[in-house]
Amino acid sequence: MKKILVFGAGLSASSLIKYLLDNSTKYDWKVKIGDISEETAKSKVDGHPNGEAFAFDVNNAEQLDKLVQEADIIVSMLPAFMHFSVAEACVKHSKNMVTASYVSDEIKTLDEEAKKKGIILLNEIGVDPGIDHMSAMQVIHRIKEEGGKITEFESNTGGLVAPKYDNNPWNYKFTWNPRNVVLAGQGTSQFIQNGRYKYIPYNKLFQRTERIKVLDLGEFEVYANRDSLKYRGIYGLEDIDTMFRGTIRRVGYARAWDVFVQLGMTDDTYNYEGSKEHTYRQFINSFTKYCVKKPVEHKVAEYLNIDPESLIMYMIRWTGIFEDEVIGLEKATPAQILQHLLEKKLSMDENDIDMIVMQHQFVYEKAGKKKKIYSSMVVYGEDQVHTAMSITVGTPVAIAVKMILTGEINAKGVKVPVEKDIYEPIMKELKDYKIEFIEEEVDWNPEDGL
Repeated sequence: MKKILVFGAGLSASSLIKYLLDNSTKYDWKVKIGDISEETAKSKVDGHPNGEAFAFDVNNAEQLDKLVQEADIIVSMLPAFMHFSVAEACVKHSKNMVTASYVSDEIKTLDEEAKKKGIILLNEIGVDPGIDHMSAMQVIHRIKEEGGKITEFESNTGGLVAPKYDNNPWNYKFTWNPRNVVLAGQGTSQFIQNGRYKYIPYNKLFQRTERIKVLDLGEFEVYANRDSLKYRGIYGLEDIDTMFRGTIRRVGYARAWDVFVQLGMTDDTYNYEGSKEHTYRQFINSFTKYCVKKPVEHKVAEYLNIDPESLIMYMIRWTGIFEDEVIGLEKATPAQILQHLLEKKLSMDENDIDMIVMQHQFVYEKAGKKKKIYSSMVVYGEDQVHTAMSITVGTPVAIAVKMILTGEINAKGVKVPVEKDIYEPIMKELKDYKIEFIEEEVDWNPEDGL
């Protein structure tokens, strides 16, 4: 019996654990689930005879070492900064490891040792990163093999609420970690467009969006991710003229979110004095100029040059930020206060369904002609446990675990899924879970742009 060890039983692990338990009898697996909350782990095992739940603390080095030594493969669904401790233990005991998180510089240092031990440390095998890599590489490799040259590439992904349940003026609900949404985009975004390097500082990010259409879902807007340039090397497109990766939202979201950015309310670097007893109205007022004769709403609109009766101001008012409700948080940062407020307004309702939207755009040259491919994926959640986010993050992780154990994937070292022998079998099985891409190809006119 093979022993699979899963660290972390949060929402992103729900579909992963279900897949492993559903297949455990067929493949003779024992699936052990460890989480800081034993109750959470038990709820995911749900009494399955091949599952076992236990309390786990990654900071307990003795417990970590013993568990890894006894397992055949380890899956880390812990917060990203905890992966290295797990990876070190895996290398020490020659155990394969899989995670959905970005490969860190620390984990990259384990590459040679992992190869010597004959193991794989497979990273970035969730949705973004993960399915984005695999689906893009399928098209990139195909175009190259057919004699084409890719000149432009754009990839955009978003976690959104499904249209049927889209019932607020933001056309958005938290389908993932709200903190990540509040802090999204901080730093400088960089990409290359038509051979020219472009840089967008955080204070301009939500003002520099583009529009895209995805299948029959209509229009979306996209803002740039932090670093698109590194993907030239990852995807083998070092000489490409355009490389851009972005985040998808419904049209109008970015302009409204920019209000919070411009006021400084997404700052997470200092504590707001009075966060325990102040109201949200006092909170937003503290970011405007001093003027007792004007209401806060007018000061915000005037400072940002927004029509007080505009849709943007309606969206801001709708959050409750101008209300006299007490914040009630001890020593909180502005970003934490904003998150606390928005979780009350933008959280998913009990029966809501989420969706993941992803679209790649490729421009390529072949036999003297230029073509453009739109490759689009839309996945809907099943319920509040097996959400679209959980399905698209956890399913490719689970498939990778199975294929490593069965020998279908036998790569060694620190890897991301951009090689055919890794992504092809995984993408093939993902179709069984309705995770697949629809391609549309058109003739390309340079005046159209990407």
